[in-house]
Amino acid sequence: MTTIKLTNSKTRKKEIFEPIDPKNVRMYVCGPTVYDRAHIGNARPVIVFDVLYRLLRHVYGADHVTYVRNFTDVDDKINARAAESGRSIREITDETTKWYLDDMRAVGAMDPDQMPRATEFIGAMITMIEGLVESGHAYAAEGHVLFSVESYKDYGKLSGRSIDDMIAGARVEVAPYKRNPMDFVLWKPSSDDLPGWDSPWGRGRPGWHIECSAMSYELLGETFDIHGGGNDLMFPHHENEIAQSCCAHPQGGFARYWLHNEMLQVEGKKMSKSLGNFFTVRDLLDGHDGMPGVPGEVIRFVFLSTHYRKPMDWTAEKAEQAKATLKKWRKMTHRVAASEPAPEVVTALADDLNTAGAISVLHGIDDPAVLLASANLLGLLTPELGGWEETGVDLTAYADHLSSLRQTAMETKDFSAVDAMKTALLDAGVEVRMSKTGVELEPGPNLDAAKLEGLLS
Repeated sequence: MTTIKLTNSKTRKKEIFEPIDPKNVRMYVCGPTVYDRAHIGNARPVIVFDVLYRLLRHVYGADHVTYVRNFTDVDDKINARAAESGRSIREITDETTKWYLDDMRAVGAMDPDQMPRATEFIGAMITMIEGLVESGHAYAAEGHVLFSVESYKDYGKLSGRSIDDMIAGARVEVAPYKRNPMDFVLWKPSSDDLPGWDSPWGRGRPGWHIECSAMSYELLGETFDIHGGGNDLMFPHHENEIAQSCCAHPQGGFARYWLHNEMLQVEGKKMSKSLGNFFTVRDLLDGHDGMPGVPGEVIRFVFLSTHYRKPMDWTAEKAEQAKATLKKWRKMTHRVAASEPAPEVVTALADDLNTAGAISVLHGIDDPAVLLASANLLGLLTPELGGWEETGVDLTAYADHLSSLRQTAMETKDFSAVDAMKTALLDAGVEVRMSKTGVELEPGPNLDAAKLEGLLS
């Protein structure tokens, strides 16, 4: 069996992945808060852990892997969006959840096995909070319930920070009812105009961190294999998850391997609205600010061209290069049945998800059936992502016309008309190949159909 090695954020080492149960490999990845469109940075962990999901299924069998990714559908941002729009919270979360799934499918992400909504697990959260209060790890104060950070000796181990450092470096909510500034909210009161559920501490709603602990416990158990997300979640979200989960279930170990992907930049700069380089996945797919849309498969290729633990820079140039490569590969594998992935591709992915290395191997594969199977393991060249490469432009008449001009030129020795036609075709984004056997035209990655008009008149 293939040996998988993963960099465990908790130990800061690359370790051999040994699942608790090879017949039941379990992975949890933090999902979105559904109040708006997902931006392109949100797509990076989705694509990264989709590749890991595919690799685990390849190694252990599709029926032996369970992947859970949640939806946070109770949150102050959602409440604010409902208040400003006049729409119901459920209407907003249903719509934005569908947007998210549509956009992530468009970049080739498979649906996880379970996609729980936080509001479906309120009872489980209340039960977990009650246990934490009873064991002395949490306390009620002024309608709130807070986790006592000092009660968990390993707090800060994941992020490698001391409590004093965390207080100094984080924007900690100061509240008179907190025993320690780092204590975090498990439950908070809700007014009549906000979502709320009955609890031993009054009508209220859960804090953010308790959601993932409760859902992962209910769906994967007190100890599971992999927990993933962006490195921006390491502190405080994942740190808090570990503390409350390990205290609620001291016999378990929560997640054994922690994986975190690095952040995304745009054209070498941090993505921000003030710089005008902030856009959603849907903006990229459909086109924005006068820019043409980018196929989902191209987005995926660009993302996978950088190792997940390195900052990724989205550029238009990379997108064009990816488009050209994928068109070539799709032409090579057209009407080909996939065989088995190249061992070198599997080896690259098994080495801490080295997707960039796997793509380098793809470039050297000559067998179309092996290329297709290998690319499919990365979620590329799949039927679902295809079709964008088809131009719909028939170049037969242009090839015939250029052949006729060439035949005439061979007789007259005047090739000016041939050169002019070839130049015009190239300018329109058509790839031109002329040999003794004839003329062959192919649509290039930058085909401009408008420029072809009038060339035959």
